[in-house]
Amino acid sequence: MKLAILGGGGFRVPHVYEALLRDRGVPRIGEVWLYDTDAGRLEAMAAVLAALADGARRGGAQAPEVFTATGLDRALDGADFVFSAIRVGGTAGRVRDERVALDLNVLGQETTGPGGLAYGLRTVPVMTRIARRVEALAPDAYVINFTNPAGMITEAMQAVLGDRVLGVCDTPSGLGFRVAAALGLDPSRLRLDYVGLNHLGWTRRVLHDGADVLPAVLADDALLGALEEGVVFGRDWLRDLGMIPNEYLYYFYFNREAVRATLDAPRTRGEFLAAQQAAFYERAAPLANRSGGGAALELWRETVAARSASYMAEMKGAATGTELAGHAGVDPVDEGYAGVAVRVMAAISRDEPATMILNVRNGATVTALPPDAVVEVPVRVDAGGVHPLALTQPDLAQTGLMQQVKAVERLTIGAALTGSRADAATAFALHPLVDSVSVGRRLLDGYIARIPEVAAVFAVEAR
Repeated sequence: MKLAILGGGGFRVPHVYEALLRDRGVPRIGEVWLYDTDAGRLEAMAAVLAALADGARRGGAQAPEVFTATGLDRALDGADFVFSAIRVGGTAGRVRDERVALDLNVLGQETTGPGGLAYGLRTVPVMTRIARRVEALAPDAYVINFTNPAGMITEAMQAVLGDRVLGVCDTPSGLGFRVAAALGLDPSRLRLDYVGLNHLGWTRRVLHDGADVLPAVLADDALLGALEEGVVFGRDWLRDLGMIPNEYLYYFYFNREAVRATLDAPRTRGEFLAAQQAAFYERAAPLANRSGGGAALELWRETVAARSASYMAEMKGAATGTELAGHAGVDPVDEGYAGVAVRVMAAISRDEPATMILNVRNGATVTALPPDAVVEVPVRVDAGGVHPLALTQPDLAQTGLMQQVKAVERLTIGAALTGSRADAATAFALHPLVDSVSVGRRLLDGYIARIPEVAAVFAVEAR
């Protein structure tokens, strides 16, 4: 089978390839095509993957053959699966997403708040065009979307490709793995009662063989305090809620503190990552052809470890980029987004049914949202596709926040596809983390002025 990875020069790619190397099922991925517009980044990642492949072959394992392409159609043609991890505007765009908002004392995070809307405005048109190329060149392929804001992009691509597009995020499943590890339980026997949108969801129960272990977690000071969510939210708030929110809900529940912490930091997360990635690719270029890529692989491992260990550092009381011991997250290969993606492919291509949390078409799952809205919920995946599981409906507070954010997402998608400034300004104004018509308009003007890819959306009246 053929896998096309869009954004093939990005940092996630080696994790996906490592997960493919661990897959022993048949049929399996035999070809991996890396697509990126930056030939230098492609060369660096191809070297990292070559080193991983060499190591696997020395151990007697088969390794998928890797090809690179700077032309989209060549990568897509005949693909069985497509992974999308594109960053439109690069890390420079992310920095501006953050700074335009912070200049107005509003949160600029890349998926939550106005930064996510700016990111969506410039990304939706690109991903919609890609969906049309998938439809033409790989009509039977499933698209597994990592591109942020994941729920919004998945929904926009589904308008072209339908249910063959699904979104992957590792934050919900990561909680399950961490709870299992803390309690000494088999994670395969855990099921999360989870509902929400991407980066806006709640774990309401953690079921082990049908029994809810979440009350025991919430009652244990040491265990709760050691969980990522316990560090971010604090034990008292989790106990008040009686559930564990997705960590990105920190930006809603502690918005003033989050904005203050970001303003006080010497640099934003985007600025940290931009500097880190620039240094990696600069150093990786001369290493790419040395020792079969082994030196580039070691450099990548060092860089990605620092990136993971500093995740949300400023929301844990540390400076942006600080590496925090014990809070590096789950294993990204088996337990993170790469492992989830490979399990999706195995379930569909080999009919190995699996239950996981994905971003999928709502249907009748959450009755308060439109059927064609994308939600993040538990699903069963098999050769017949993706099937959302029945769940208890969200409560009033959860429903209200989900409806408000979904309305904003749909306005953003519409603005991105039609060039409507009115829809875009309304989206910014109605976002719960903006909550101001005048600030919403200033945000839109700021993004148009500072991000060429956003300006291009409104350069013509309609598409």
